[in-house]
Amino acid sequence: MTTETTETTTGTATATATTGAGGPAGAADVLKRVREFVRAELLSKGEYFDGLPEQPTAESARLHAAGLANWWIPAAYGGAGASLADSVDIVSELAYGDAGFAFGSFLPVLGTVMLQLHGEEEVARPVLERLVRDGGRLGILGSEEDAGSELNRTATTFRRDGDDLVLDGEKYFSTNSDPADTLLVLARSADDDGDYAVVAVPRATPGVEIVKRWDMLGVRGSGTYRVRLRDCRVPAAGRLRGNGLRLLEIGLNASRILIAATAIGVARRIRDLSMEYAAQKRIKGAPLRENAVFAAKLGQIEMTIDVMRNQCRAAAAEFDRFLAAENPAAALYRVGTLRSALAAKLYCGQAGWEVATTGSEMFGGLGYTHDHPIGKLVRDLRYVSIVEGGDDVMRELLYARYVVPAGKRR
Repeated sequence: MTTETTETTTGTATATATTGAGGPAGAADVLKRVREFVRAELLSKGEYFDGLPEQPTAESARLHAAGLANWWIPAAYGGAGASLADSVDIVSELAYGDAGFAFGSFLPVLGTVMLQLHGEEEVARPVLERLVRDGGRLGILGSEEDAGSELNRTATTFRRDGDDLVLDGEKYFSTNSDPADTLLVLARSADDDGDYAVVAVPRATPGVEIVKRWDMLGVRGSGTYRVRLRDCRVPAAGRLRGNGLRLLEIGLNASRILIAATAIGVARRIRDLSMEYAAQKRIKGAPLRENAVFAAKLGQIEMTIDVMRNQCRAAAAEFDRFLAAENPAAALYRVGTLRSALAAKLYCGQAGWEVATTGSEMFGGLGYTHDHPIGKLVRDLRYVSIVEGGDDVMRELLYARYVVPAGKRR
């Protein structure tokens, strides 16, 4: 899944030559169909997606019917096999329509990467093929109330009982868990505090309980849940190979890059709404579009969008190169967290927030109401700097992994 980039700016996204999704024509076709889906299914439904819609949404089913759900899953499992670099533009398009819908749609990549690289064939293949066939979701259960972002403090445990593993614990924030077919659970051994595992748990397993759905401030088109596990018994083969904390690091590279990519789509939407507003708003008798201050602000936004996209695509291309290695599982396991993925999420969260702030101010008092889409976009964009590690977590990881001299890194 190596990537060669030949860019032609379209103003909304860029066509990219890639070996994923059937080569350049395939990638361009997928992006075109995603744009059509966004126009038909998402753009006119802002209030619906902001109203905590039932999961999975009808639009999720239509994304699958259009052959676009779980677009990154490799052809070996029946998927389109789109590269992560191309997925940046796909996610940008989906987020242009609704960031919450985009988040719920791409987040399974975190788990599919782990399954693809480190799951036993008899466990991974059926899950990945079902995701392609049914357009389903995958839940990742890592976060806990007390542990927060310190996943090494996870209190959820597993114990061996014959040919089974038995899991107990409670997970705090987990997107897609209720509609998911399979849950991937981070747990530590009840007998060895240093032994961490990621275990595949069918959603229908007795003892899996959805405690609540969180009423999120933004990205409300997705579904995030609190989940309890009590005496959940699954086959021991469901444990993925390797240290569970390291496996999460590997999968988080992909999902963090795509979380960053949602900021691109939201920023593009803010830019376009600002231009629409400026076409009919007059300042001192002249159209706002002719105002030099407005022009400077929109020029700054356009520069920011371009830099965010370049950062995300560069990080995604690096991840794609690892996947194309002779032994991608071993290559990524050695590296763990990629600097480029951390930088993409950190930068896009901050830069996107600046765009959202500028955009909100552009509309004056209207920008601080629920009566204009800009308010929703501001709330949606905020999540980029919060989920899967807040900005301070990203800074600390960059410091510990890439600033501290190599011999002293943890």
